[in-house]
Amino acid sequence: MLSSEIRYFLAVAAAGSLSAASEQLFVATSAISRQIQRLEAQVGVPLFRRHARGMVLTEAGEIFARHVRKSLLDMEYAVAEIKGLQAVRRAHIRIACTDGLAFSLLPRLLADFRAENPAVHFSLKVTSSQSVAEQVRAGECDLALQFSLHPERDVEVIASWPAPVLLVMHQTHPLANRPINLAELGVWPLALPEQNTTVRQLFDLSCQMSGSIIEPVLTCDNFSALYHFLRHTPQAITLCSHFTLLCGAETDGLIMKSTGVDQLSQRTLQLQTVAGRPRSAALNLFLSFLTSQLESVSAR
Repeated sequence: MLSSEIRYFLAVAAAGSLSAASEQLFVATSAISRQIQRLEAQVGVPLFRRHARGMVLTEAGEIFARHVRKSLLDMEYAVAEIKGLQAVRRAHIRIACTDGLAFSLLPRLLADFRAENPAVHFSLKVTSSQSVAEQVRAGECDLALQFSLHPERDVEVIASWPAPVLLVMHQTHPLANRPINLAELGVWPLALPEQNTTVRQLFDLSCQMSGSIIEPVLTCDNFSALYHFLRHTPQAITLCSHFTLLCGAETDGLIMKSTGVDQLSQRTLQLQTVAGRPRSAALNLFLSFLTSQLESVSAR
C-alpha cells in the first residue's frame, strides 16, 4: 500500500544511510537513491543532508516523516476496522514512558493486564520527558505515562495524579523518624537522577530557593542504579515518587517520606494519548485498566 518512494524514504531515515537501507530492503543503493531524488523533486526541497558517513533528515524531512508516520498509523486503524479487529483479540499497544515508571509500576501493571488479556502484546519505550511528548505528538506510541510539570501541546491527557517528589532512605537512617530540613541532606550521600528529569529540576529549584548547596555523590539517568546504590549504602538518600516504588520500599527495608517543601509537590503523573486519534477496543480497555489501577495507587 506504500509507494516505493515513501518506503525507501522511511528506510533511509531509520537506517541513516543508503547502504544500510539497501541491506534491509534487498534493493540496490542506486535504485533507492533515484526514488528519493524523485520524491525530493515532487516535494520541492531536499529531505536529507548528505554526508560522507550517511544521510540525516533535514527540517523539511523531519516534517515529512512525521506526517507519513501519522498517515501510516491512520491506515493501520482503517484496515483493522475494516477487518473487524476492533474487538480485543490480537492487539499490539505501544507505550512510551520515563525511566522511573519503568522501574516497577509499568512492568507490574502490564503483567496484571495480560493475565486477563493474553492476546494483547506490548512494546515499551523508555526515554526522556521531552522525547515522550514528541513520540505522542508524532503518533509513534499509542499512549504515554510521564511525570509532567506543565500541560503538553497536541496531547490528550486521559487522567493525572499528584506525584510529589519524596525522599527514600533506609528505615534505620538517622533522618527516618523526624522532620527533615532540606539543608540537612547535604551531609548524607545523595544519589540523584540527571538534570533532564522532573525530579532533579524540582530538587535543584528547591535548593536554589532555600539557599542550599547540595552535591550528589552519584548521578545517573537510570533509577535502578540509584536504587541499588541506596540499598547497599545505609546512609544514602535518593528521590522518587510513590508511583515509582509501589510497595517495594518496605520489602527492602526502606521508607519514603516528604520534605514538606512546596516546590517538590509541583508535578503530576499524566496518562497521555494522541489527541484526536481513534482508539482500538484493546487500547480503550487498557486505558480504563490503567486509570483504575493508578487511582488505587494514588489513594494508597
